[in-house]
Amino acid sequence: MPEDGAKRRRMPPWMRKALPASGDLEAICQLLKDLRLNTVCQSARCPNRGECFAKRTATFMILGDTCTRNCRFCAVKHGKPPVVDTDEPRRVAEAARRLGLKHVVVTSVTRDDLPDGGAGQFAATINALREVIPGVCVEVLTPDFNGKESSLRIVTEAKPDIFNHNIETVPHLYKIVRPQADYNRSLEVLKRIKEINSSIYTKSGLMVGLGESQEDVLKVMIDLREVGCDIITIGQYLRPSPQHLEIKEFATPETFEWYAQKAKELGFLYVASAPYVRSSYHANKFSEKVLTSTRF
Repeated sequence: MPEDGAKRRRMPPWMRKALPASGDLEAICQLLKDLRLNTVCQSARCPNRGECFAKRTATFMILGDTCTRNCRFCAVKHGKPPVVDTDEPRRVAEAARRLGLKHVVVTSVTRDDLPDGGAGQFAATINALREVIPGVCVEVLTPDFNGKESSLRIVTEAKPDIFNHNIETVPHLYKIVRPQADYNRSLEVLKRIKEINSSIYTKSGLMVGLGESQEDVLKVMIDLREVGCDIITIGQYLRPSPQHLEIKEFATPETFEWYAQKAKELGFLYVASAPYVRSSYHANKFSEKVLTSTRF
């Protein structure tokens, strides 16, 4: 994303991204509109959305399009969220069925206004997907639920295959990047999921280019492995608008390779580390590589 004013940063060569073929781009946009569904692809202005939509895949975002938090890296709007739509899980499952998805990723805005943080809606969506698509792999990308044990149990009892909660950045940048979150609380969420149900794969991701060092990122990876995290994604932060945090630097492809190698050495089952990697980008590759051999 281009930077504004005197601090404009030119995109390096390795950040140039080819436009995707049109594919079913218009069709998936119409499907989402017809079923009144949100995607994080659109709401967060993901740079991969054209590519993913063209391939008839998307990350569904439940519980509305308005977040109760205001992280300084995120393009999802914040404010007063809508009333929970109890029919939404059915429509998510219907969209996934029509798209022929075998691996479905479901995320949400943060809903600090709800007693369970929206955990019940996650569980209902998981159940709806399993009813409609036999053998579906379900991945959830959840907020921290303020660390509530009861909320974590609601989601885990629905048995998602993968539970993703993003750490997002290194500890010393939390006050700047995501002031309403807490690094240790996020680690605790991932730890508790494994303690509640060790068969669920856990996943986390972080952005680079916000002023962290490589050693900072390595320490986060070590912390994630200590709480049993199985999968890690690392990508370049891109500024969604001039109102969001500035890019401090563009990590080089060599740096991403270094992160990938260190993550493998630490024992992560699956690693995705590259400039345009995002939490749900090509998420099905893990299920194709690991889950297929263990579940079927």
